[in-house]
Order: sequence, then C-alpha cells, then structure tokens
Amino acid sequence: MGSGLTVAIDPEALLAHDFGETRQHYTERDAILYALGVGLGRDPVDSTDLAFLDERTLSVLPTFAVTLASPGMWLRDPRFGIDFSRLVHVAQDATFHAALPPEGEIVGTARVASLTDRGPDRGAELVVERHISEASTGRALCTLRQTLLLRGDGGFGGPPPARSPATSPNQAADLITQVTLSPRAALIYRLSGDWNPLHLDPQAAEAAGFERPIMHGLGVYGTVAAALCRTLGRSPQALQRLACRFSGIVMPGAVLDLRIWSLNDGYVFDATVAGRRVLDQGLLELCTDS
Repeated sequence: MGSGLTVAIDPEALLAHDFGETRQHYTERDAILYALGVGLGRDPVDSTDLAFLDERTLSVLPTFAVTLASPGMWLRDPRFGIDFSRLVHVAQDATFHAALPPEGEIVGTARVASLTDRGPDRGAELVVERHISEASTGRALCTLRQTLLLRGDGGFGGPPPARSPATSPNQAADLITQVTLSPRAALIYRLSGDWNPLHLDPQAAEAAGFERPIMHGLGVYGTVAAALCRTLGRSPQALQRLACRFSGIVMPGAVLDLRIWSLNDGYVFDATVAGRRVLDQGLLELCTDS
C-alpha cells in the first residue's frame, strides 16, 4: 500500500459509512481516571487539580468529552481497506457547549466529513465529525472534528487536502510554559478507551515505524489543555474550544515547551520537544465568566 501500484482503500465505503448512535454511561471513576491520564495530580495538594479528582465534589474536565461515545476502532473493518497499523491521529478540534456532569449517559453520533488524498507514498487524510449530547435531555455537550492520517493509503485519486494555515505568529510569545508527561502517561490514558496497541506494545510500535510506543494524540491534547488554562490563571472549566495539529510524535516522559500568543478573541499556541515542533495551529478559546 502507498506505492501507487496497488490501492486497497475503498473511498466510497468510507464516505458512506453509517455510524449509527453510540450510547455510553460514565461514572465519577471514569472522569477521575481521565484526569489522571492527562497529568492532573502531580501535586497531590493542588486544590485546582483536586477539584477534578475528588469524587465527593467532582468537576469534570471538558476535554473528557472527546473520549466519550467513541465509534472505536471502526477503521479496522477489512471492507475499508485501511492499513490500520500506519494510522496516526494528526489533528483535533473540539468545541465544548456545556459542562459535563460527574456521571451520566451520553449519546454520540458521527460522520465522515471528508477524505482527501495526499498522493502515493504520502497517505490520505480522513476527517470524522462527532456530536456528543446528554441522553436524557438532548443537550449538546461537545462537537469535535478528528483528523486521521492514513499513512499507507494515499494515491487513490481523491481530492487533495486544503493547504494548512500558518503555524505560529512571527513574533515573540506572550507566555511560555513547560509541561512534563509521565513515563506512564500512555499506559494510564489508554484506560479512557483508546486501545490502539501503538501506545502499549513495543512490537506494534516498531511495525508502525517507531522506536517504542508513542503517546496518544488526545492524551497530549488533554494535557496541554490543562497546562494552558493553568498558565493563563483560568480553571479548565472555562475551556470553550481547543484545536491543534499534532505535527510531531510525542513520547511518554517528554517535556513540552509551550508558547502562547494572546489574540483579541482567544489565544494561539504551539509546542516543541527539545526544539522539535510537535504541536502547531493551536487555537484556544475561553469563556469570559469562569
């Protein structure tokens, strides 16, 4: 796959896929486990972190919503012709409409929003749009767009992806901060529902072209969300929108250097590890009353 000589991907099947509805009941335990997976609790007496770890008076991280009612590893289905071992999550954009309760039942719907072709040996980009709502009321909780790079499935003749916008402002950052991932970060984060062996199994990681298991993109996403809010002196509950592109692989245990620029209607950010860009096209929007 990817050579341009034999293309197994079935674009029509992907674009027509019916996800149906996915229902999920989550508990305080699930929300707390997610918070630990994105790095909260490093300081066990930090009252801001404890608000998301104490089941007696629990607040829920908004980014927890992106893990809920997931369609799972649907791309493993052989009828799509995807080389699943070479799939990488490359971008995430989520808007958070309402606070998640400490526990509840939610409903997720999904659709394939687009499938674009980067060309032979360069892969394809698949965008999945998902809507998360409260089962009992229908109240919208989160809308998200997830971009997947199908590294082994380009050259099928589809439309090219849109040109990416500029990565970061050409000026000094307004704020700089640093966040360190736990060496066990991927092992904890996967318990929130992403069972891709790429993040656990050294042999699976090697088969995909990596030296060892890598960190989940959404694990980095949630970790950075909390770090950005902390740096700006805001509660994570103020989060309204967070978008970024995963421009480089992040390993568990890595130290991320974050740069933040203030805009009239929000913030933009990027991140590097040892000078290597790993996040760009970052966009953060916070509500004005939290």
